[in-house]
Parts: sequence; structure tokens; C-alpha cells
Amino acid sequence: MQTTQRFKGDGHRLLIYSHDSFGLGHLRRCRELAHGLVDAYQDLSVLILSGSPIIGSFDFKPRVDFVRMPGMIKLSNGEYSSHALDIGADKTLELREAIIQQTARIFEPDIFLVDKEPLGLRGEVRSTLSMLQEAGTHLVLGVRDVMDDPLSLQPEWVRKGAHAALRDYYDEIWVYGLPQICEPLQGIDLPESVGRKLTYTGYLKRKVTKATGLPEIADQTPYIMVTPGGGGDGEAMVDWVVRAYEAQPLIPLRALIVFGPFMQNEQQAAFRRRIEDLPMVEAITFDARIEPLMAGAVGVVAMGGYNTFCEILSFDKPAIIVPRSKPRLEQTIRAEKAQDLGLVCTLDPNGSRDARAMATAIMHIPQQAKPSEIVVPGLLDGLENVRRLFSRALDQSRKSGLRVAAANA
Repeated sequence: MQTTQRFKGDGHRLLIYSHDSFGLGHLRRCRELAHGLVDAYQDLSVLILSGSPIIGSFDFKPRVDFVRMPGMIKLSNGEYSSHALDIGADKTLELREAIIQQTARIFEPDIFLVDKEPLGLRGEVRSTLSMLQEAGTHLVLGVRDVMDDPLSLQPEWVRKGAHAALRDYYDEIWVYGLPQICEPLQGIDLPESVGRKLTYTGYLKRKVTKATGLPEIADQTPYIMVTPGGGGDGEAMVDWVVRAYEAQPLIPLRALIVFGPFMQNEQQAAFRRRIEDLPMVEAITFDARIEPLMAGAVGVVAMGGYNTFCEILSFDKPAIIVPRSKPRLEQTIRAEKAQDLGLVCTLDPNGSRDARAMATAIMHIPQQAKPSEIVVPGLLDGLENVRRLFSRALDQSRKSGLRVAAANA
């Protein structure tokens, strides 16, 4: 990649890649990282590459922007298909790869941060990694605290060529969690050199943002918040909560259910018809300002994805986690480890799903221990440590030095 002369004061640049084939997790994590870094570095611009169909629903701080790639969805057979375009998957991937590479070529980042997938969706980031490595850009892979059961992750990463990518391309690997809860690459047959690239940051602490126009229930305390994240696979959990209120109408806590933008419209409509008969339950489809809603709740019922877990810790909320076990064990592993530490309580989603058991758990929320009552050193130091790692990465980025030289020429 040829270095072009740029003006003094042009600042540093971070390019973040998030494949976002489905759900909200990757997008929300990358947005949080971008906002945390521009708050700390006044000369930093961040560009997020995302395939999320709802990225435009979120607000972004000054000096943070996004490039929307054509979306893809994963089919039940494991194959991918174009989300909206009437073209084949191969052609969509070819288009995405070209957008990624051309964006990186023009943006000229000091640091390229790839979220979760070492080579991107179906290898679409490989050519960009190679190009940026040659240019001296610092390459970082960021992964959540839990990836999957090692027995499942090992063959998947072998098939995708992830082991070689971690060895040959990446300068660092940032784990947004703590080894006390999970070591996401434990049990994976990786070169010894890869282990030396690994740094645990702690979880990414969230802040309450000022918001107006929130649901009326937000002013009617006490209430619990029920969130299945993106909602694409959250019907069973929401049904369990609704049945609890149907079985025990005298539950003293109101419930705000946030279906999530990816829950099917027909399923949402069916839930709304049942909720009409439940005066203590209210539902909305989605609100990008989830932080003030959770901060105002007395407790949370959730599936326990990464971002929701960070928010539970950040806002110090007693939580009931109902983790999914398919297609990955990520939520189950996180929930079980967190329960072992006393940070949350869990209910087994594969059991009888007895309505009375959920009702009892909800009524017990006010007496449940808060996460802050458990001392876990460094638990919410994630953003602070990412800022330190980012500063060090800037110093090590050869691309940054080349740009400074060009600007001073």
C-alpha cells in the first residue's frame, strides 16, 4: 500500500472490522471500543466496517463513522447467503472483500482491529491483512471472553486457517475478559508464539447515556428488564417469562421485555397478544439506548451474551441468566463460570421451564446479591486497559511513523 502525504494534525486512524452476519453483539462491542478510544485520544478517527443491517439505528460520537458492507446471513445448513441482494453468496463475499480492502487502502489506518474472526467471514479479510502488514499497520485481533467449547472451536479454526493467521499476521490478541471466568483459547492447539501475543483486558465497562422518550415503564419502579439481545433466538426465554406472569399474576415487579430487532414479527405479535392481558408486563421491539433502561431496572433476566453481561456488571444488577447452548456454548460457559463466582444466578433452559420456577426467581431478584458484592480484581478495567494497549500499539505501528515522516517532509 503506497503511503500518501497527509497534512499535519491529520491525527491517528483506527479501522475496526466486524463481520456482523447476525445479531447485535459484534457491532455493540466495536461501537463501545470506538467511543472509549475517541474519548481518550482527541486526534483519533475510527472507522467501523460492518455488515449489520441495523447499524444506522445507533448514534455515533464525533470522529467515529462506519462503512456498511452488504449483509450476509448464516443458513441452518451452515452456509451463507446474501441478506438483501439478489446475488449469490460468492459474489456478495467478493463485493465485501473489495469494500474492505479499498476502504483500508484509502483510510490508511495506524491500527487494524479485527473482531473475533481472525480471517473474517469466509476469509474476506485475508488480503487486507496482508496489504496492511506490508504497510506497517499494527494488526490486532480482539476476542470476547468466551468463544466456544474447545472441542468445537478447534476443528472450526483448523478449517478456517485461523491458527496460521494468528501466527503470521497478528501483532497482538486482546481478550475482553478475565481468565478467572474463561480462557477462550485454552484447549486450542496454537503455536507457542501466539500465546505470547495474548492480553486479558477485563470486561468493557458501560456508562449510562442521557436519553429522552424512553418507555413509560422506565419511570414506574420497580421493574425488571428482560432482554434476549438481538432476539433472533430468544423466543423460548421470553415465553418462559411471560408464562411466569401468566401463572403468578401477583408478581410485585413490573417487567419490561425488549424483544430485539431480529425476533420474527409474527412471534412478537403473538407475545404482544398475551401481554395485553398482563398489566404488570410491557414490551418494546428495540431501543438502541439500552443502557438507561437497564440502569433503571432493579434486576435483569437475560440470555447472557457478552454485551448484556458487561452491562449487568457495569450497572450492578442482580441477574437471572437463561443461556442458550446452540449454535455455540458461549453463553452457557460464561453463565456457569459467572454463577460459580457468585456474579449471577442461572436457570437451565434445557429443563422443564416450569413457569413457577421463573416466577420464584423473579420475585427473589430484590434479595439477590449484586455483582459488586463479589470482589474480582480488574473485572471492569477493560476500556482502561484497551486504551493503554492502544497507546502502545500506536508507538509500535510503523505506519504511524511513515505518516509522520510524510507530513513533515
